[in-house]
Amino acid sequence: MRKLTKALALILSLALILTFPVGASAAAPDPVPDPTTDVLIDEDRTGSLTIYKVDLTNAEKDGVWDSSYVSTGIYDQDVYDTLIGATRAGDTDNSSDLGNSEQSFGYAIAGVEFTYLRIADIVQFAESTNDGSTSNHVEVLYGIDKTKGADFLKALGLDGGAKQYANAANTDKLDGTKYYYYQSDVLIDTLNAALESNATTTKNALESYVKANGGTAMPLTDAYGKTSAENLELGLYVCVETKVPEMVVSSCNPFLLSLPMTNVSGGNSEDGGTYWIYDVTTFPKNLTGIPTLEKLLKESAADTGKNQGTKELTDGYAHTGTASDGDIIDYLITSTLPSITSASTYLSEYSFIDTLSKGITYLKNDVVLSFYTDAACKNLVATWTEADGKFAVSYNTTTAGESVMTISMTEKGLAEINTSKDVYSGANMVNSGYSDCTVKITYQAQMNSDASVIYGDAGNPNEVALVWRRTSSNYYDTLVDDAHVFTYGIELTKLFSDGQGNFDKVEFILFNETDGYYAIAELNEDEGIYYITGHTGNPENATRFIPIKGEDGKGKVFVKGVEDDIWIATELRTDDGYTLLKDDIKIVISQVETADTCDIYTSDVLGLVQNDPRYATIINDTGDLHKSLQKHLEHHHLTASSTVDGNDVTMLEDSGSKNAHAPLSVVNTKGFDLPATGDHGVWMYGLAGILLMAGSITSIIIGCRKKSNKK
Repeated sequence: MRKLTKALALILSLALILTFPVGASAAAPDPVPDPTTDVLIDEDRTGSLTIYKVDLTNAEKDGVWDSSYVSTGIYDQDVYDTLIGATRAGDTDNSSDLGNSEQSFGYAIAGVEFTYLRIADIVQFAESTNDGSTSNHVEVLYGIDKTKGADFLKALGLDGGAKQYANAANTDKLDGTKYYYYQSDVLIDTLNAALESNATTTKNALESYVKANGGTAMPLTDAYGKTSAENLELGLYVCVETKVPEMVVSSCNPFLLSLPMTNVSGGNSEDGGTYWIYDVTTFPKNLTGIPTLEKLLKESAADTGKNQGTKELTDGYAHTGTASDGDIIDYLITSTLPSITSASTYLSEYSFIDTLSKGITYLKNDVVLSFYTDAACKNLVATWTEADGKFAVSYNTTTAGESVMTISMTEKGLAEINTSKDVYSGANMVNSGYSDCTVKITYQAQMNSDASVIYGDAGNPNEVALVWRRTSSNYYDTLVDDAHVFTYGIELTKLFSDGQGNFDKVEFILFNETDGYYAIAELNEDEGIYYITGHTGNPENATRFIPIKGEDGKGKVFVKGVEDDIWIATELRTDDGYTLLKDDIKIVISQVETADTCDIYTSDVLGLVQNDPRYATIINDTGDLHKSLQKHLEHHHLTASSTVDGNDVTMLEDSGSKNAHAPLSVVNTKGFDLPATGDHGVWMYGLAGILLMAGSITSIIIGCRKKSNKK
């Protein structure tokens, strides 16, 4: 009878563990139990637990794993070879170098911490039913300490011993004053019901309970996804995930484990219920995923940009744009946060490292973060400014002279992201805080008006890197996205037909017909270049561009920092004796997409490989971003072309950047002279005057005589 009752106890314990989610089982090659010697439980033995953490999300996605596999609790070589010894699609071998200089193999997830706590003895209870059906009733119960186990029972909805086995208190064989005794069915059903009703609350409660009551943390899973605990006292355990790396979005559900457990039929076992397993191996399932990241820009409505109007996400923002020197640029960074399901998946870092090309300068003190429940950014949850203390902004300069802005969530901000009740609350809650919400970051920068700007097709790249960590803080990942600002120049060569004119007497003005403004610029005398600095609606305030005479004897109006618009050059003045142009000059700069791509990242193409250096960015102490090869969607660069008065022109390079300047020449020819006059004809004018005067005098005298004769 004693052997029978022990066997019954452990069979029920087995049912308890197998009720909880276990995707697969694999372990290091441990000895397979011998049914001939392990049919009876040995209470003098200890147990062990080996856990292999694998990315079953991607294993199933890659078609190498079938989630219908039945776990048996013992080592399965086929499972190990499929999930740990596997070479992932697209890799050359099964080893992956992680972004934190560690490694992983196959679908293993490194950096996961499990914590276990023994919560009950396994006891056998016998009673007489006296109901005429049977003379004696025997079953297994689990005794949970009323004080130490109070929070555990509360998490399952069993406060105060609810649903305990009532008759257990009616015997002196059990200590009903100190323990509540439960059937396995009750523990299984209530835990499942609690997780189904409100998984996040239940996970948090059990994770907190285990840690608060002296639970033992297992070592972080290694490169093979493995962690283990040895020499465990036999009994009933609750196991929870307490730390996860950056790519785990949902920890596995807390599970109950009986040591030892009876074998079951499955993938590597045919006859269940035949022997005891003291060394249990399991593969709990995790869901994996990463955030999204996108950087966009547009010319600010504060300037004369074409994309004015609302502040909608789609209002003119793009990965590429053009601007004139001196223009204000609106930048937009969006990131959909990864899922947050319990305290073990809380974010411990969420930082943006934004880098602008040398030719662009932050305006500073204008960063705003807005959180939305949807990726389209329609349903606003919260808006943060730096004054709220939920994020901090710092500025730096790289060794290459680029400007760097770092936006880091503070402890206060992370607490709100992880635990806010503004999005998820109530029953059936499986997410926490701002899980899966989209944060929109806005700020402004200004194009410089100097040689630091890159002109032409090379553009001015602007990168942003997202760095995030969870509770296993040594494990991090990054995403990178970029945007480009393009700007151009107009190179006007001024000539006189006879090569004799004075360039200082010549003046032009530039009018942007597309946006309706006149250009204001400053001359860098050392470079002989005008840089656009602003604009005006009054032509009287427009810059007068005066050609600068070069060593070749030609005059040049070199204007840098014009966007892809229709520009009208008007010659207001030329040197004396030369002819002004009859009409304005129409210069058109246009852009089209090229086959060249920039990097843009989404969860659909990244593959969700932990710390994959193919899309990792290492950030050194100077703030420089060093990208390695990364997957991307097609986000295209732009190329420019130009016409002058309707005629195609070949644009010129600038420091190796193609299609940077639109060239044109303006020639003033000599004016037509009036007929020449000289000294030989001057006397005629004097004689004519004398004759005229004499005639007038004669007429007066004659008139006076006629009047006298009449008298």
